[in-house]
Amino acid sequence: MRRTTTALLAALLLAGAAVGCSKSGDEKAQDCAAALTESTGGKSGDQPTVTEAKKRVDAFDKTLAGMVRSGYQSVASDAFDAVEEKTRDGEKNKPDACGQLSDDDYTALLAAQAIDGLGWTGKDGQFDKLKMVQGLGN
Repeated sequence: MRRTTTALLAALLLAGAAVGCSKSGDEKAQDCAAALTESTGGKSGDQPTVTEAKKRVDAFDKTLAGMVRSGYQSVASDAFDAVEEKTRDGEKNKPDACGQLSDDDYTALLAAQAIDGLGWTGKDGQFDKLKMVQGLGN
């Protein structure tokens, strides 16, 4: 009986320690973003959360849609192609640090890191349309 109680207590303590040491979703996303830095060419300090990554990608998507509506389809296509090219390696070789993320969250982080890798973000990490247009002109 005493051994069973001791074993049960030890198991509970280990389980509690594991829960206490587990990372939050934001920390997992930031670890994934850091792991994607090499394949996307992003800045090492750019480690967005999933929410931040989705905002960056959404701003990029809205910019492309606006460009298409304004008659700049070829520029929008070039921008899309540039991000797609930057994400190819990450699509094929998902880093271990990204394994616990959903496919949607991983895709958002990958695209956000690609946008940063192209130099299309400002100091605040937000998508910068002007930097995109300048980058495409080079």
